[in-house]
Amino acid sequence: MTTLLVTHPACSAHDMGEGHPERPERLRAVDQALEDEAFQLLARDAAPRVAVEALTRVHPLHYVETIQRASPTQGTIQLDSDTAMSRGTLEAALRSAGGATFAVDEVVTRRVDNAFVATRPPGHHAEMATPMGFCFFNNAAVAARHAQAVYGVERVAIVDFDVHHGNGTQDIFWADKSVLYASTHQMPLYPGTGARDERGEHDQIVNAPLSAGDGGDIFREAFEVAILPRVEAFSPDLVIISAGFDGHHRDPLGNLKLREEDFAWATRKLMEIAGRRCGHRVVSLLEGGYDLDSLGRSVAAHVAALMGA
Repeated sequence: MTTLLVTHPACSAHDMGEGHPERPERLRAVDQALEDEAFQLLARDAAPRVAVEALTRVHPLHYVETIQRASPTQGTIQLDSDTAMSRGTLEAALRSAGGATFAVDEVVTRRVDNAFVATRPPGHHAEMATPMGFCFFNNAAVAARHAQAVYGVERVAIVDFDVHHGNGTQDIFWADKSVLYASTHQMPLYPGTGARDERGEHDQIVNAPLSAGDGGDIFREAFEVAILPRVEAFSPDLVIISAGFDGHHRDPLGNLKLREEDFAWATRKLMEIAGRRCGHRVVSLLEGGYDLDSLGRSVAAHVAALMGA
């Protein structure tokens, strides 16, 4: 498998303040993990800035302009209780969404088999016109709409294994039968959405909530019973992974007991479906993961799985 790593140094300039868990050191931990000799065959490229038209397929223009105007020249400003902008945030957010669309370009045109986008800020909490949960633009949604608008991709499956439910992604695609959104996540936990009976207008939303203390066996069972059969039956033309690693047992923001091998297993299972249904086309986007050591090791396991190791 040819796997592309997409990242950009500007994504480390986004800083929400001292003590904030979504901190620049997260990307440094990822970069260090992927410097290992095992990843020497990774293709690597820089995330471009996203085109405005790619953003406005998901977010209203007035919202995009509001985020742009809010960008401070110094210090930080709070958009909500846990989401702030520094002078480096806007550029990082534009590169994060741009990395997602660039990865789609490379995968859909078959220049690579799959891609991992190691950027920040994350995206899956961002709703159509609301920044929240450390997120400004919904990178997975922007990627899905880009694939559909530019390449005529008909069906996109977005699978989210972050410990927090991707309320933004669910909200954006609630009434869209061309996009399947499937999530495992801890519940109850921020943001409070993701109940099993939240199914979308076309029964294309799949939520498989987990409980605090659940480990890899319960996570894998949820995938096997609730997630994988629905992704398979949907027969997607592209699989997008919202790859959050905060379900790891060491992570401070969740209470699941997952390990690196659980993320690798889920990745391989999704790749098997992608191999049968859409020519191996997988784009994975970094979401959460706030313990630096476990984040680096989990990303390494995830990317190794993407590479077929």
